Amino acid sequence: MPPARKRPRAYDPVKTRKAVLAQFGHVREAVGGLSAERLAAPTRLGEWTVRDLAAHITMAVESVPRALARPEPPKAELNPLDYASVTAAHAAAIAEGSHGLAETNPDLVALYAGVEQQITDALAATPPGRIIDTRAGGMLLDDYLLARTIELVVHTDDLNAAVPGLDVPYDRHALATCVRLLADTLAARAPGGSTEVRIPPYAVVQCVEGPRHTRGTPPNVVETDPLTWIRLATGRVEWAAALDAAKVSASGERADLSGLLPLMR
Repeated sequence: MPPARKRPRAYDPVKTRKAVLAQFGHVREAVGGLSAERLAAPTRLGEWTVRDLAAHITMAVESVPRALARPEPPKAELNPLDYASVTAAHAAAIAEGSHGLAETNPDLVALYAGVEQQITDALAATPPGRIIDTRAGGMLLDDYLLARTIELVVHTDDLNAAVPGLDVPYDRHALATCVRLLADTLAARAPGGSTEVRIPPYAVVQCVEGPRHTRGTPPNVVETDPLTWIRLATGRVEWAAALDAAKVSASGERADLSGLLPLMR
């Protein structure tokens, strides 16, 4: 399926920048307190250890100052809803880079401090409207930062799943942005108005072809919480398992989203 071109929502770039820095700060503080034993623990991401995951998060954030250091491309080819469609092609290179970064940077405290300084300085020196060169093509910086909220929130959840009791907090704006971007991606992938997907308190979207709902209670409704939605959208949880665990409710003949999920991995 070609990347989506619809952009249904506007985001405040100042709030997005603050959210990215805030969520990275939460992760930095948590990772800095992990023992060698915990860093060597497995994650739900295949062969990745907690150390690999922690290193990957810095790579995802450090991609911002790296992109800003390259020449500005002539135009922005991608929008935020393209993000889920273009990541899979680079999965192998990303995994290799993450493992290598973890091996060459045993001092994660220093790595995080350096990356935090780099992105803080780079954003402070960059006005709105800057286009950057990403792996997949040209993109507005502030749109790319929206995609960074997905990286940060999804991998914060991965860290919390891998390390019992870690409980890295979620910046509210970062979490809301991640939920909305993934919900809007679903609506762009399966356009229509027959099914309403509710992720309170952050998002409501309509999707799936069929009779359009106009008044009263929609005939097809899916509802879940923010973290369950993110896990469904990124393949961390299967649709059937979420239903069985009562983590998602689905009513109506067009409320089965199993054929549309995950949106990305």
